[in-house]
Amino acid sequence: MIKVLIVDDSAVVRQVLTGLLDGVSGIKIIGAAPDPIFAMKKMESEWPDVIVLDIEMPRMDGVTFLKKLMSERPTPVVICSTLTEKGAEVTMQAMSAGAVDIITKPKVNLRNFLQESKATIIDVIKAAAGSRPRIIKSSTASASPVAASANSLFGVSPLSRWYKQPIG
Repeated sequence: MIKVLIVDDSAVVRQVLTGLLDGVSGIKIIGAAPDPIFAMKKMESEWPDVIVLDIEMPRMDGVTFLKKLMSERPTPVVICSTLTEKGAEVTMQAMSAGAVDIITKPKVNLRNFLQESKATIIDVIKAAAGSRPRIIKSSTASASPVAASANSLFGVSPLSRWYKQPIG
């Protein structure tokens, strides 16, 4: 069973992807989070086999989260974003940070696109689950103020010690 965590600030994307993947043989949605801070909290109790990650989100962007994740506990990540068009700088950043695949969401008709792309999304998630990401050392892993204040993304210290706003 492939455990999937969806991290996207769009409630529509979280809802549609959860609905599409729920009940698919071999895939189990273990959660959905509106940003990496909430995702980290969920990951404390259950670690996903694959993360479907947006790029542009509040509190911490997806590339910063991806860099921290890959430097501490490599996990297959599929980027699903409107910003990741072919050849875009953010696409190259995500791939060099350790993303195993990219799904470019359209800016309009998002729900239809996701529903029509169900087979592709499932194939990408299954392929990602079979990948073996390795630790990526990066001096830019702490580029954002949130990440810079973190001693460790999933360390012993409670989340509230390195992120000042309460969660929930």
